[in-house]
Amino acid sequence: MVLDERRKALEEQFFQKENAEKLAKLRETKEREATKASLRKGTGMTDEDVLDKLVELNLSAETVEALSLVPLVMVAWADGSMHDREREAILHGAAGKGIEDGSASHGLLVNWLNNKPNEDLFSAWESYIHALLEHLTVKQRELLAAQVVERARDVATIAGGFLGIASISGAEEEALARLNKAFAAS
Repeated sequence: MVLDERRKALEEQFFQKENAEKLAKLRETKEREATKASLRKGTGMTDEDVLDKLVELNLSAETVEALSLVPLVMVAWADGSMHDREREAILHGAAGKGIEDGSASHGLLVNWLNNKPNEDLFSAWESYIHALLEHLTVKQRELLAAQVVERARDVATIAGGFLGIASISGAEEEALARLNKAFAAS
């Protein structure tokens, strides 16, 4: 009788521990998927491998969102001024990526749009990219680079020239080249 009670207690303890481990694993999986969904929405990235790597590196959507805007800001300010159409395009794009008015990322972005950030921000972004690229495959690097540079090029063309002629200034081309170089440096 005593042996049966102890056996039952031992079984209950074993199953309780096993269930707790399964619950913890389920929570971890749900958190991981929620983070990936948030990153997907905030960055527009769809490549599952890149998203998995960002989650593995413990990067939040807010961090990646803010850092993903730096190239856009850099290109918009490249010619020394922020044009209204560039500002509107960046804000519209940010809203489309889920950066809500009043959020920390939005406030940071508005500050960058109103006041040209100093060179330290761009250097910090380049350092972040170099560190991130060390953890990505060649394919993941190429996908990330293409997406970032394409979005920055879109901002550069927004201010436009006349009838599409000279729509990207020399200074903006230099900024785009700097972005490409940041992705090629690793």
